[in-house]
Amino acid sequence: MRVFLVHVRDPQFYAIPRKKQGGNGKLQVMGFPPIGIMSLSSVLKRAGHEVVMFDQANPETPNEVILQEVLRQKPALVGLSFLSTTSYPYAKILARQLRAADPKVKLAFGGVFASLNAQLVKMQVPEVDFVCRGDGEQLILDLLERLEDPGTVLGVTWQKDGKVQQNPNRPLPRDLDQWPYPDRESVPLDFVESMPLDVPAVLSLDKFTTMQTSRGCPWPCVFCDIPIFNEGKWRSRSPKHVLGEFRHLMDHGYGSVYFVDDHFLLQPKRIEAMCDGLIEMKNTIKYGLEGRVDSTAQHLFPKLARSGCRTIMFGIESGSQRILDRLKKEQTLAEIENAVRNAKNAGIEIVHGFFVVGIPDETEADLRATFKFASKIRVDSFGFNRLCVYRGTPLWQEYVKRGLVNDVTDWYKYYKCSSIDPTVLPGEVVHKIRSEEMRKLILYKFTRYPIQTLRLLRRFMRHMPVRDVLRLVIKPFLGKKGGATKAEVISQAVEHGNLKSAAADLTQLADEELEHAIKESRAERERIQAEAVAAR
Repeated sequence: MRVFLVHVRDPQFYAIPRKKQGGNGKLQVMGFPPIGIMSLSSVLKRAGHEVVMFDQANPETPNEVILQEVLRQKPALVGLSFLSTTSYPYAKILARQLRAADPKVKLAFGGVFASLNAQLVKMQVPEVDFVCRGDGEQLILDLLERLEDPGTVLGVTWQKDGKVQQNPNRPLPRDLDQWPYPDRESVPLDFVESMPLDVPAVLSLDKFTTMQTSRGCPWPCVFCDIPIFNEGKWRSRSPKHVLGEFRHLMDHGYGSVYFVDDHFLLQPKRIEAMCDGLIEMKNTIKYGLEGRVDSTAQHLFPKLARSGCRTIMFGIESGSQRILDRLKKEQTLAEIENAVRNAKNAGIEIVHGFFVVGIPDETEADLRATFKFASKIRVDSFGFNRLCVYRGTPLWQEYVKRGLVNDVTDWYKYYKCSSIDPTVLPGEVVHKIRSEEMRKLILYKFTRYPIQTLRLLRRFMRHMPVRDVLRLVIKPFLGKKGGATKAEVISQAVEHGNLKSAAADLTQLADEELEHAIKESRAERERIQAEAVAAR
């Protein structure tokens, strides 16, 4: 059978103009490749199916192009994959356009948001035939065998005789080695490795991809839906299987990889086996990962560095122990300091800290303590994003009990906590303090850790104009008149307050307003991008 797989994204990517592209004919895009549909594609192809993939990071494949190809190629199934609440409005619009264009094509939703809200999604978007819950590899194979009667396909929500049917859950497979490596070469894009969305700077121009070596995280952080999606379980691939994929990537010319594991640093023996294997094979790929600061694998940081690890990113969140406890992080300030110090002493080139601001019960003193703590520890880069609440997280359930959100009418929305929770500092106060403290933090890093800071900037300057890097640094000191740097315009993905607000507002629009809003947003982005290109 022919299957279309579409990765639906909110507008957080920017394609580098073709005249600045390499010679392989592929468009270059800043950001992460769609590992979900790439993994499904390899499974489907191994089973003998034909697959066509679309990633909406590609500006050359808007909805209209996908519609034309569906009408031309007549796939048996179109799978729309999206991760979160922010992408759901775009998925709804595309599904409705597909159904209007072809009343017979089978449509499926998949991803974390769809899995956690399957029955509600099916009722709100009846145009979709199937909402697929949980791991998709075996599910999509089973579904293709029973498209006309999916009653026995575990993990599928569908409709029969006008009633929504919720098939039993599909058991989470423990054996992740059974699946082939993702189908990376069939996506007509080259992805450029950059820092996280809150630090819009290019890390390298090496051939870049992502890899998943484990799934899940068992910790109960109140703002996270990963434990619920993975049923509180952590599952991993074997070191042998991961090393095989590294050899495959080296053979195909990849130079950098980012692990998208929810918590890579969980099992020391597994990590050591992978490091030993990478060192033995003389691995040439630089890689990055995310993990918790309380990991028991920190004695392996030197071996990680020797095996090619360039970047470690920690979810630090706050510099106030009281607020860490409020978030149920189950970590201490001492553990954070120790993990960052160990990583830098081990030779990890870039240690990044994820922080959140605008947290329930956070005082002004707590917020300023977070920035002071960030200046104290040896993180190379950092981001301070507003805390938001999504359905499927423990914080959402708390807000339902407190009457701040309505689980019946608000389930498909998300909110900045500062906009609905009276225990959170007002948004304008958070913004003011963040701006003040960010300036202090940057100055402190330059004076206290000048060599470390200059090394990071030198890396950015390898692939970005010097003026853009310098402007990125001084922008917090310019105030509102400073405007966006060219690097920020190019990334079109920076999770600053204005974009976060716009995305949150979009999820709260009535259905009939969505399509107009999305068209207006797209036209505005195209105008900004054209101006940025002309300015260069």
